Amino acid sequence: MTEAYAIVNQKGGVGKTTTAINLAAGAARAGQRVLLVDVDPQGNATSGLGVERGKLDRCMYDLLTDDEWKETTDDPLGDVVVPTSVEGLWLVPATIELAGAELSLAAAIARETKLQQVLEPGRGRYDLIIIDTAPSLGLLTINSLAAADAVIIPIQCEYYALEGLSQLLRVIKLVQGQINQHLRIAGVVLTMFDGRTNLAREVAEEVVAHFPGRVYKSVIPRNVRLAEAPSHGLPVVAYDRSSTGARAYQSLYEEVFGDAQA
Repeated sequence: MTEAYAIVNQKGGVGKTTTAINLAAGAARAGQRVLLVDVDPQGNATSGLGVERGKLDRCMYDLLTDDEWKETTDDPLGDVVVPTSVEGLWLVPATIELAGAELSLAAAIARETKLQQVLEPGRGRYDLIIIDTAPSLGLLTINSLAAADAVIIPIQCEYYALEGLSQLLRVIKLVQGQINQHLRIAGVVLTMFDGRTNLAREVAEEVVAHFPGRVYKSVIPRNVRLAEAPSHGLPVVAYDRSSTGARAYQSLYEEVFGDAQA
């Protein structure tokens, strides 16, 4: 059965998009049909996979807000999905238009489940859905949590890493109680780790203590190739498979989805 994973942290710059892209690419390279859903108005997952936002006819904003258009087509999701350079990986792209979605949805009926509704047909077409969320706890992130089966939380190994996480966990609990009772926290992934510094090691220990049994063993390091890959429109696992970053994400993919593939 198709599962949807939301990559969530309201802080920006923690590796959400990098994690979403490379887990999705890892699954596609393993032979799965994967849909990556960009729910961030910055559209970094879209540009990071080489999709030119200026040439798009439709995007995530239309899926969430344009009910008149959706009534004129038999397959709104299929009309928005675009292929990527990675075989087996498709994308629901986002543009800056998505920044206006929360205002447009404010008065909508069932506004928290709009994404869940539009992604439902994808559960019959794809083996895995990965949702890259916005760096906020607003309506777009609530929609992402409502549409997901599981949450992966990236946490950077830097000062203030745990700041705000209690608020995120409260929001997840509220969604579990009121909208999506099947939602679970799949795990926490440590990102931007620099083993040369005491701070990174101390933060890693603090996160493990804060989330006992929920922190993945695979740790994502600071890596030049990880930073370069988006500028080439590629996931790092395609840009430089031998890099430290690519190997770390391959390990994380196997750790997150290994049981499902066994």
